[in-house]
Amino acid sequence: MALSDIPKALHKSYEIHEWRHASAILINDYANEWGDVKDVLSRFRLKKSDVLAPGGRKSAISEWMDKELTAKGWAERSFDTSIKVDDVEYASPTHKVDCYKNRVGLEIEWNNKDPFYDRDLNNFRLLFELRTIAVGVIVTRCDELQEIFDKLGKGSSYGNSTTHMSKLLPRLEGGAGGGCPVLVFGIRKVLYETGA
Repeated sequence: MALSDIPKALHKSYEIHEWRHASAILINDYANEWGDVKDVLSRFRLKKSDVLAPGGRKSAISEWMDKELTAKGWAERSFDTSIKVDDVEYASPTHKVDCYKNRVGLEIEWNNKDPFYDRDLNNFRLLFELRTIAVGVIVTRCDELQEIFDKLGKGSSYGNSTTHMSKLLPRLEGGAGGGCPVLVFGIRKVLYETGA
């Protein structure tokens, strides 16, 4: 199993990268969760109205994906963790995972500041070491979408210091997720719909 086992239609719609054989683990060991992710990603379309919407809260893109995964039994999840040294216990809370189901964590990073990738990857690393997740998935945007944002006059809203693939890959390839297998999907221009 490898990235080549992901359907060609998804390769056409998304730029896909992985760390530590994440696709093989997801496809083989978590087939139901993979089916959910595959279904949601295959139905997603990037609407012009969503790009033009003002920021300030969770984007329509993130809300749509959350809603679709929630309908399939995924949920936002935080974990109560602590470290115990002798008789002294220290709280060590993790960050919430956007969508979680059966040891698969999924984060949607549409247009946050790029340090959010550090938070996500560190969280995946910690939760993997604690045997709480087996694989992490990040859905983000490809750099090529900047051309669309610029044409719509929204280029400055989607600036260089926000979450896009070229900000994520150096972190992923540099091992920021530690031992946690991570699969990344970057939204491509082919998913953009001007009429919506």
